[in-house]
Amino acid sequence: MDSLSQIVLGGAVAAAIAPSGQRRAALLAGAALGTVPDLDGLLIAAFTRDPVSLMTVHRSFSHSLFVLPLLGTLLWWLYRRFGHGRVAAAPVRWWWAIVLALVTHPLLDAFTVYGTQLWWPLMPHPTMWSSVFIIDPLYTVWLALGCVVAWFARERPLAQRALLAGLVLSCGYLGWSLLAKHKVEREADRALAALGLGDAPRFSVPMPFNTLLWQVVAMTPQGYVTGERSLWADRGPMRFDGHPSNVQALRQAAELPAVARLQWFNRGFMRAQVRDGELVLSDLRMGMEPDYNFNFAVARERGGGWEAIAPRQLRPIYREQGGRALLEQRLKRVWERIWREPGQREEG
Repeated sequence: MDSLSQIVLGGAVAAAIAPSGQRRAALLAGAALGTVPDLDGLLIAAFTRDPVSLMTVHRSFSHSLFVLPLLGTLLWWLYRRFGHGRVAAAPVRWWWAIVLALVTHPLLDAFTVYGTQLWWPLMPHPTMWSSVFIIDPLYTVWLALGCVVAWFARERPLAQRALLAGLVLSCGYLGWSLLAKHKVEREADRALAALGLGDAPRFSVPMPFNTLLWQVVAMTPQGYVTGERSLWADRGPMRFDGHPSNVQALRQAAELPAVARLQWFNRGFMRAQVRDGELVLSDLRMGMEPDYNFNFAVARERGGGWEAIAPRQLRPIYREQGGRALLEQRLKRVWERIWREPGQREEG
């Protein structure tokens, strides 16, 4: 999730657990701890410029449920041993406050589609529950309000009630997102089965800033299909559009390190294209057709096969000059699509 969401989640969790007389200190400590796991990007960048590594190592060791409780315990011990008394005065509460402020960060990240390696150093596919977009105001606002009220209310009971209300409402929103995802996937399963794609690998993900409009992507022998579902507007069967991918080139290059790494990281949800003799892989989980956020040139054609090259990340179209207008146009379309099914006339 975005940094603001992690800051207010960490602050709310720590302040709800710590003693009421130390609430402001807990808000600040929790906010800081809520950002710690994402500092891994600075560490990774110091060792590599490989964009595939930068993408796939992020959210690994720093987001591990094996590592963070140990890090939290170490920080707790240091504060207790060398701090100015807050932790020593309420050691049990502060241990829970510190550890949970850290651990809730990767758990929240796992609700997005990016992929979070909760079980590092074990190597299952990264967890991607993909039920919320990376920025979702309806998740964040309750926690932010709770933290603001708690900051000014300090030791008063109102502060604790506001924090608990923020945590309950934000968790309730995550619960709604999982229910919405289930409803969308149920409709997608029916439509894909009718197309003969009942067993096709697929995923669903909410469109930007909401949980009412969803995209479903399913892989096919020739490429992939995409479909949208608005929980507000759509009533009929889901419709899917087909898109090509150079599956033969992807198969031929499958053993190259960067290709294998991306296949593991995104579970094979990739589009393969050949551009100017280079194999370009696009992560289908993030972006909208035909423009995706993560695109990597990973191999060069040679002698009828593929030769690995130093991976390069290619900028999506909306980040090029003049792309801001395109991005705004796409976001406007998302907003309109939430409320109207394609072909539906606008009333009034």
